[in-house]
Amino acid sequence: MPPRYAYWTILAGGLPTAFRAADRDELLPTFKRIHEKHPDAEMKYFARGKLWTSPDEARQAAARRREMRTSRPPRGPDWRPGGDHRDPRQTFRDAKKTRNLRWRKQRSERRRGSKPFVPASTAQPPVEKPHGDPLRKHVKPRRPRPHRGPRHGRPSGPRPPRRGRGRS
Repeated sequence: MPPRYAYWTILAGGLPTAFRAADRDELLPTFKRIHEKHPDAEMKYFARGKLWTSPDEARQAAARRREMRTSRPPRGPDWRPGGDHRDPRQTFRDAKKTRNLRWRKQRSERRRGSKPFVPASTAQPPVEKPHGDPLRKHVKPRRPRPHRGPRHGRPSGPRPPRRGRGRS
């Protein structure tokens, strides 16, 4: 049987007992017997992780919570926690989106042949990248590595069988 998340329980000495029931009437005889020995015993309603005096009190508290949630302005998909609630990387994402759109448009125009192709370098000035070292103007091209050939000092060809480590 799955656990119950809303039930009546008996508290004795400020601590919950093992007596639980969905209806208050089911617990009354047990409560009366416990109350004789523990005058501070009380019956409480447990729901949503808290103890309440009645189910009505629990429902009213839930209604108040719901009301507070709906009175707040709705958050859009671009909302972020923090100071101004915006994504700091959004400007870079937007720049990339516009650059890709421009590139796709040029590519489709080239394929269709509707306009003469104008290279991107003459159409608009290049967009400077927002990251990297601003003092470094360009990156030097890598030199091609010379071909080394076979390793010197080692015999070429198949390996001889290993000795001394025989299998048992």
